[in-house]
Amino acid sequence: MIKKVSVAILGSTGFVGLELIKILSRHPNVNIVFFGTENNPDTLLKEIDPTIELPNNPSTKLNTNFDTSLAETVFLALPHGVSHKYVKSFYNKLQIIDLSADFRLDNIDTYKINYNETHSVPDLLNAFIYGLPEINKNILNNKNNIAVPGCYPTSVLIPLIPLLKNNIIDSKNIVIDSKSGYSGAGKKFDISNIKNSDDLNFFNYNTNSHRHICEIKQELNKYTKQTEVLFSFNPHVLPNFRGMMSTIYCDLLPDTKIDDVINCFKDMANKNKFIKFIQNDQRADFFSIQNTNNCVLKIFEHYDSSKVIIVSLIDNLTKGAAGQAVQCFNLSKGFDESLALNKWNYSLF
Repeated sequence: MIKKVSVAILGSTGFVGLELIKILSRHPNVNIVFFGTENNPDTLLKEIDPTIELPNNPSTKLNTNFDTSLAETVFLALPHGVSHKYVKSFYNKLQIIDLSADFRLDNIDTYKINYNETHSVPDLLNAFIYGLPEINKNILNNKNNIAVPGCYPTSVLIPLIPLLKNNIIDSKNIVIDSKSGYSGAGKKFDISNIKNSDDLNFFNYNTNSHRHICEIKQELNKYTKQTEVLFSFNPHVLPNFRGMMSTIYCDLLPDTKIDDVINCFKDMANKNKFIKFIQNDQRADFFSIQNTNNCVLKIFEHYDSSKVIIVSLIDNLTKGAAGQAVQCFNLSKGFDESLALNKWNYSLF
């Protein structure tokens, strides 16, 4: 009989925190012992989300009341600027899986510029593994400190890193057009921005100035065999609750063809449980990835044979956050990486 891992979730009442509860409560090797919140203690989880069904009908406690001796792993589903303050107290006491941006970046100056925060433990930036399992699965085993990638970066890095690593696409002039469900903006998002009594709305924001650009750039530059990666990034908010689509336009390198992209993605799908590569006329849409930990990839030919169009879809709350965090947790503990995540796999695949 496998001994269950005791885990705590700090920030359990946000969209990502609630997603973590739903996934981890189905995990055969996990026992959730603490449900933390910054501002809403002594609230029954059932009142926050009626779909959550847990033994003993647990309630929330203040994050600050968490005792590290209670758990072996803590998931920090907290905003940037908040997580690092807890890591300062928790480091070396238990496993930390951080879903904020506080430990994704390698350079403290880049963090300060993009997040306008003073980091309390900058010396620990390099102590965290960047948790993108499809790229660095082999180094996650037995790792205590994991920084879970952002949702936009996940949707972009999964298709682009293998193409750059295999010298298939040009590192310059990459165009990334991303669209996300509004849950990515968190619970404080003003719903009137996208819905009113007459219709639904849709808009782009922070074009070429989004905070995730530095994270995407950092990771892509680690794998290119060419000069610095240059790209434009145009994110949008949709009136959908969950889901993310990144459409990426790339130039192929001389002597490479779209078949090289196809073979690269086929190889990636064969080696990774959560990569689904569509090669037929099946539509790649939000329904195909919602409530899954999958990344669905599809490519389209450009009228110019020297270019390729890539569509990458993920669920921003699952593969873009909570599901990926659990995938990293599984790999770090030597479990099958799909534990507690297969229940979300859509029957389409």
